Formats: sequence, structure tokens, C-alpha cells
Amino acid sequence: MISSQPTPNGLHRTDRSVDAIAIVGPTASGKTAAALALAESLVPQGGAEIISIDSALVYRGMDIGTAKPSRQELAAVPHHLIDTLDPLQSYSAAEFAKDASRLIQDIRARGKTPLLVGGTMLYLKALLEGLNDIPSADPEIRAQIHHEAEHIGWPALHAKLAQVDPQTAARLAPGDSQRIGRALEVWTATGQTLTSFHQRAKAHAPDWHIPVISLEPQDRTWLHQRIALRFEQMMAAGFMDEVKALRARGDLHPDLPSMRCVGYRQAWEGLDANWREADILARGIFATRQLAKRQITWLRSMPDRLLVLADAPDALNVVLRTAKPLGC
Repeated sequence: MISSQPTPNGLHRTDRSVDAIAIVGPTASGKTAAALALAESLVPQGGAEIISIDSALVYRGMDIGTAKPSRQELAAVPHHLIDTLDPLQSYSAAEFAKDASRLIQDIRARGKTPLLVGGTMLYLKALLEGLNDIPSADPEIRAQIHHEAEHIGWPALHAKLAQVDPQTAARLAPGDSQRIGRALEVWTATGQTLTSFHQRAKAHAPDWHIPVISLEPQDRTWLHQRIALRFEQMMAAGFMDEVKALRARGDLHPDLPSMRCVGYRQAWEGLDANWREADILARGIFATRQLAKRQITWLRSMPDRLLVLADAPDALNVVLRTAKPLGC
């Protein structure tokens, strides 16, 4: 983001119009409602289109467990990067950055404001701080790492990562197999840390002007209650049937990025182990809370974000007031 001058109300504005506005926050913080309200307020200025920053919403057939926007919400404002991939496919932060860059330019060419909305912070980081030259996945090295994990466990590999790349390890949970494996894969293949690749990318970051409005709760209990309610509603809406249908395809497995999404992973494990639905619910809620905690940690590392208290009674109005002076 480029430098800006504070206005009397403490917000920032520049002499350059924004390329897009990002609305981010932990899961269940109200991002979709905020984005739709902001899009509606921008109609007099030409309107808006939403670009999803969500690593789960890209998958077709994964609607309930991802809390995908409803048909009415999708119809109210044009959405992008939703339902674009089959769950058998993978999607990287680098691919997101390329797709989002193209979409931002296309949407602006139509005279509209791009709204980047979601909680996959790695995707937003790739867009704002630039792409890197990290080598593509090496199936042989990946298989070796997974074989080692089967013997000593992912927490032990997390400790191993901490020895060679402490910065990357510090932001990953000990059980985050996907990202721990990828970081070790890069180190094994190149002798360089994932952190070093990211630092080089940051030095060549694109000149985007994308203010980040972050919905974060002041009271963590408020967020925990919303997460629990959302998961209960998902279960009531047929989430387990959705997972059973995905399993019935026969070509999906729990190591795929799509099936490692929070909620789906717990449901798949539960079906394998014949857990009660109450146990799947409890584990899903716990995992979602852990995800929210990691998202908040990411957000707090972004000093230039414009903070909005998600649990404030007037949060939506504050989002609109925050966005108004940004030069949409």
C-alpha cells in the first residue's frame, strides 16, 4: 500500500483513487454482510463487484460447509472466484494473485469498484506483497515428507521447520500439515527458506493501492458464539450429507486441499471413525475457533489496516463511514 495522510477523523486518504477495497476478518465476523452493504452504497458511483479471498469458496459442491453466499446474495452483486474449481483440483496463493490482479483491472475498466472479501490471509498477502519465484511442487519430495510425517508426526516436522525457517514456523500451527509440508519441501528442494522467497517478493511488490478494512471482534466470546451457531446451522442444513456426497464420488481423499478445509476435515475423519454427529460438531467448532485465532494473528501483523469492531452494534455503518473517504 502507498503512503497516505490522515484525515481529521483519523482515516487515511490519498490523492490517488483506490484500485480496490479489501474487507477482511476472521470467519463469522460479518464480512459478507459488510461487503453487500458497501456494494449497495457504491451504486451511485458505478457499483461494485466482489472478488472472493477464500480458499474454500473456489470449490464447486462445497456450499454448506463453506458458508457460501446464498443465491440471493450472489445475484445481488457480481461475485468472482466462487465455484471455479472441482474439489479434486488445487489452487495456490500465486494463482489467486494473478487472477485477482486481472479481475481488478477488468472491474475497474467497467467503471466499478472491486471489493476483495474473505479471510484467506495468505491470498491477500500474495496480492499486496507480490508473487515469488518459489518452485512448483515436487511430488517425490512431498511423498518423502509425508512418509516422514507418518512416522514422527507433523508436530515433530514443525519443530524441524523451526530450526531452518523459524519465521515461517512461528506463524504455523504444529498440525498445519499442508503448509508445514510445503515449507519443508521448498527448503529440501532449494536450500532456501520460504521466508526468503517471500521477502524477495515483497521487495518487488506491485504498486497496488488497496486499503484493508478489517472486521475484528473486541470480545472473543462474541465470535465464538457466532462460530458455534454457524456450525450448528450448517449441520441442520445437511452438511453431513454434503460431505457424504463428496466421499461417494470415489476420487476424493482427505489429503486434498479441498478436503483439508476446516469442517470438511473433521467431518471426513468423523465418518471414517464412526464419530457421533455431536462429536463432529464439537471438533468442527473447535477447529474453526483455531482458524479464527490464526486469522486474527495475521491481521494484527498488518499495521495499516483500518480496524472496525465487528461486535459493535453499528459495525456496518462504521464500515461504510470508513470506506467513504477512500476515494472510491
